[in-house]
Amino acid sequence: MGKYFGTDGFRGEANITLNVEHAFQVGRFLGWYYGQQHKAKIVIGKDTRRSSYMFEYALAAGLTASGADAYLLHVTTTPSVAYVVRLDDFDCGIMISASHNPYYDNGIKVISGTGQKIDAAIEEKIEAYIDGKSDEIPLATGADIGRTTDYVSGRNRYIGYLISLATRSFKNYRIGLDCSNGSSSAIAKSVFDALGAKTYVINNEPDGTNINRNCGSTHIDVLQRFVVDNQLDMGFAYDGDADRCIAVDEKGRVVDGDLILYICGKYLKEEGKLKNDTIVTTIMSNLGLYKALDKIGIKYEKTAVGDKYVYENMLANGNCLGGEQSGHIIFSKHATTGDGILTSLMIMEAVINKKSTLGTLASEVKIYPQLLKNVKVADKKEARENSNVKEAVEKAASELGDDGRILVRESGTEPVIRVMVEAESDDLCAKYVYDVVAVMRKQNLIVE
Repeated sequence: MGKYFGTDGFRGEANITLNVEHAFQVGRFLGWYYGQQHKAKIVIGKDTRRSSYMFEYALAAGLTASGADAYLLHVTTTPSVAYVVRLDDFDCGIMISASHNPYYDNGIKVISGTGQKIDAAIEEKIEAYIDGKSDEIPLATGADIGRTTDYVSGRNRYIGYLISLATRSFKNYRIGLDCSNGSSSAIAKSVFDALGAKTYVINNEPDGTNINRNCGSTHIDVLQRFVVDNQLDMGFAYDGDADRCIAVDEKGRVVDGDLILYICGKYLKEEGKLKNDTIVTTIMSNLGLYKALDKIGIKYEKTAVGDKYVYENMLANGNCLGGEQSGHIIFSKHATTGDGILTSLMIMEAVINKKSTLGTLASEVKIYPQLLKNVKVADKKEARENSNVKEAVEKAASELGDDGRILVRESGTEPVIRVMVEAESDDLCAKYVYDVVAVMRKQNLIVE
């Protein structure tokens, strides 16, 4: 974790912790860094936040001032930027988005030429430049100054790519889409309409301030009601930049990332397409997922929280499916990042080819009750390594046995210890979480 760049780019409140000067400096550095041996080509996408337009032009100004050419995809999704970077041999891509955060936040995600998040070493160099700890970068002059190009055609090719991945027509399926008033508003309906679905869309009228507001994958209750009220076959909700997908079955029940991994993993295994018969998860996936995977002979890897770590594991071990409970699902055959619209297409493929319903496919997994408590502490390491706290955690783990689990970890961005318990009942979850928290309080580790 750097000073500015976290696990998902440089993120903060627009013009407070992330301002136009920062964006200009990021553009200046990237334009120079990738342009040392040739004229750099860098593509930019943005979500629908009011501040995204401001940051788009600040980044473009920085890039062109350093001599790079900037190609503007305009409003588009994070996975589309990763796709276009790879397809059209850009040096790197930039996505302006704060994902599922409120509209007043924003972020700058830098994507490498291979469609992955850039190395931490490059992020450190950007930070050093922002803080004036590296040499000044020369301004381009004359014919060396870069230019901007409208590149909406790149987004259109991405739409065509998604459509080409479908193996069956969606005719006769009634599908609901919650676009979160974000990036998917410009793409998702076109894809489902082209594949023959009867598409019903909500929250696809962005105004710059309504992205993620009581809608999308973080407010799934809206889509649940919509699917039930309109008697739809299923629904899909995306977040602001559409790299997440949470589904809703025909009865309005939530199908989260863990259930999506199970449904798609089982389908791919039956088709002989699940490499190594393995799924990559994070440590936050539900115990119920692992028990269900054990029953059908699918192995699993566990990584730290973050789709970045999931993809690194997939790449290192040749696995083709991985993701997070939050709906970041990666199909490495088709994409290098989580892709919400692609995920919904893969779910549709499983449902159609198995001649089933989404609810039936998801019903094979018993999700265990879970309680997560965020505890503010003075020192994260001291709290986690305290001998009394460790003893309480070990005692809880022993008593839970194979019918539950406890996980205590440090937050990567806040002065917080996260205590999570999964067990067969909500009461058991509460008991073991608060047993551990009580020990932390007794040891004077908690900041009240």
